[in-house]
Amino acid sequence: MHIMEGFLPWEWCLVWWILSIPFLILGIIGIRKIMKENREYLPLLGVCGAFIFILSSLKLPSVTGSCSHPTGTGLSTISFGVFVTSIIGAIVLLFQSLLLAHGGLSVLGANLFSMGIGGPLAGYAVYKTLKNTSISIYITVFLTCAIADMTTYVITSTQLALAYPAEIGGILASFSLFLAIFAVTQIPLAIVEGCVLTLAFKYIIQLKPEILIKLKVFSEEQIQKASAGVSS
Repeated sequence: MHIMEGFLPWEWCLVWWILSIPFLILGIIGIRKIMKENREYLPLLGVCGAFIFILSSLKLPSVTGSCSHPTGTGLSTISFGVFVTSIIGAIVLLFQSLLLAHGGLSVLGANLFSMGIGGPLAGYAVYKTLKNTSISIYITVFLTCAIADMTTYVITSTQLALAYPAEIGGILASFSLFLAIFAVTQIPLAIVEGCVLTLAFKYIIQLKPEILIKLKVFSEEQIQKASAGVSS
């Protein structure tokens, strides 16, 4: 969910911007390195950006009266890490706020932190934990993408709860309420997103496995094993 324009008090808007800025600085450094030294990665970077833009623009009504959307950040997180993903997320959210009325400029820092930083951080932790295990890389990709999606909504619920604690029960009660509103719709959406991005990853393995090997997304042995499984 994009928090809408003007919904958060300015103090909290500032807090989320302050927390986001270090990631953006490191992300700019990462993007500049790709542009200067590894331009062969640009097509994959474009694909990752396209998934984030398209999936996060799908505003789907929720049975709870709110609305939800996939985030699409998992593929970028696996391929380029959290910092570069934060830059892609910032660009996407800026365009969406200006052109699609999703979110807004005042809450851009908050939306960026939930979708472009917090979600990817959780997904990246899953990816790093499972990367060198015997678990299939497709299961790893699925879990990374699905958990990145779900974590985004956990953080959004936290942001709203901190800004608007309940009169009875305070922040915890408010957090539980917001999370319950989103979870009904977001759990199946996270599963669908995990499946879609896993299929996209399979296609990349078929088309350009050498890029994934150069990026050290997975080992050459893992990529070859996965490629053989796809071919068969």
